[in-house]
Amino acid sequence: MTAAEVENLTRAAERLNLSQPAISLQMKRLEDMLGCRLIERTSRSFRLTGEGETLLGYGRRILALSDEVVARLSEPTVAGHVRLGTPEDFATTHLPGVLATFARAHPNVGLEVTTDLTLNLLDRFRNGEFDLVLVKREPIGPSEGVRVWREALVWACAEEHAVKLMANEEAMPLVVSPHPCVYRRRAMKALDEAGRPWRVAYTSTSLSGTQAAVRAGLGVTVLPAGMVPVDFKKLNRKSGLPPLHETEIALMRGTPLSQPASRLADHIIGSLESGG
Repeated sequence: MTAAEVENLTRAAERLNLSQPAISLQMKRLEDMLGCRLIERTSRSFRLTGEGETLLGYGRRILALSDEVVARLSEPTVAGHVRLGTPEDFATTHLPGVLATFARAHPNVGLEVTTDLTLNLLDRFRNGEFDLVLVKREPIGPSEGVRVWREALVWACAEEHAVKLMANEEAMPLVVSPHPCVYRRRAMKALDEAGRPWRVAYTSTSLSGTQAAVRAGLGVTVLPAGMVPVDFKKLNRKSGLPPLHETEIALMRGTPLSQPASRLADHIIGSLESGG
């Protein structure tokens, strides 16, 4: 799991105080036992296979359950306050169950959860306003934090307005969050690179506002694939829209970190299955 989190066997070995050959040998033994390849490696890259992603998801769930049992039986006195920042869409879908499980195991820990745009969260985190932040990040290049979620991004619009919107040969109307927003930037860049004209038709600071505007037929938006409402239509390349990079969610920890915040960080990492 450590190797998957840092996406590098050498860095995983350093974190675990083991040699890189020892980590490689353990991976080989695990692959032999399961009868399938778990990782694909070159001299410069490392990524999990489909089977590796499946194993990682089960491993995280097993560790999360183990941590909950240990916490409930041996650490009932852990107490304090944790300030967590997170994007609104992630907070409303994948995070509630994770936080509920933590709260049951640590009833004396108070959670203060704040939602905001990723770039605002990063600024506030660096100013010391949060103990932990979950942020959207690009899936390639150097980045901070530990990846806890990965999911495909898709174009989406209201089902009943799809034909009309796609038949419009003028600038593509976009329903987006205000600047700074990772999805807004991603959408505009993809359209620019494809040579497709666009215009911002509606801007909303909330997920509910964005969805309401899309339902009204004001335009097309960008959402994680697992968050597209049932009355929305996912638009693919046949619709003339360019593909989008996956979205990643990473967890960043402040320093110094209190015991309750450290427990929550470990719980979040252990609980979230890797999307995609």
